[in-house]
Amino acid sequence: FYPPEGWAWGFIETGGKPAQRYGVAAGWRAPRATVVILPGYGESAEAWFETASGLIRRGYTVWILERAGQGGSGRYTLPRDLGFVPSFDPDVANVRALVRVVIRPPETSPLILLGHADGAVVALRAVETGLKVDGVIISSPEVASKAVSTDSAQALAGRAGLGRLPSADWRPWSRSSPDARGSGLTHDPWRGRVQQAWQTANPDLRMSSASLGWRGAHQAASRAVEVDVAAVKADVLMLLPDKTTKEALALCKALPDCRSVAVPGALPALHLEQDRFRQ
Repeated sequence: FYPPEGWAWGFIETGGKPAQRYGVAAGWRAPRATVVILPGYGESAEAWFETASGLIRRGYTVWILERAGQGGSGRYTLPRDLGFVPSFDPDVANVRALVRVVIRPPETSPLILLGHADGAVVALRAVETGLKVDGVIISSPEVASKAVSTDSAQALAGRAGLGRLPSADWRPWSRSSPDARGSGLTHDPWRGRVQQAWQTANPDLRMSSASLGWRGAHQAASRAVEVDVAAVKADVLMLLPDKTTKEALALCKALPDCRSVAVPGALPALHLEQDRFRQ
């Protein structure tokens, strides 16, 4: 659960938006592929250290890019633990910039995006808007429902400039907040504590519920993914936990080349699940 050997941090910023933190580590030999991980809401790179170490041992170079307003990245607003972005577009732009300007993967080495939860929306939008990759792995995708109308509270708040308002169920981060296991994201008691432990040790990483504006941005980005789905010119592998939304299944069906793999009995945080599911 600690940083992989040789782990290094950096920041990337485009268009005057909040700087986004990334981390990277590689093995000692030429990589089998470059993997760029995009965590889900509320997660920092630290929640993915075990997965990153496992991939590095298998010969992959691993990058993890945290989204704006989350983890160790810059914030649009205060309090710091309130998740807010006006749009997912800057996140998408920074994925493309990270690959093209910082990573610059060799043509002889495949490039794979791994997007978890709503990070899957950012990964697919990056590919739809021109990022060339060899494959996309979608883990427990969270795609906003089509049933949410453009007149929803989230959308109206965004148009009125009130997107920074917290949702009705918002509470500040607390040491007593449920960890990933308590939130029903994993069966594993140890892995379930990883994110909470890092947030306790490092206040900059603390996250609570999302704002109305973030929820509206998630809806808008999800709709854009569905509209431009034919532009995903890469193989997509979708890993689905036990309870999968109809939106995720419909998305895989609409993608030009998507294969879904069900993980029976698993909860959504597949990277933090017990070994019987992670394997």
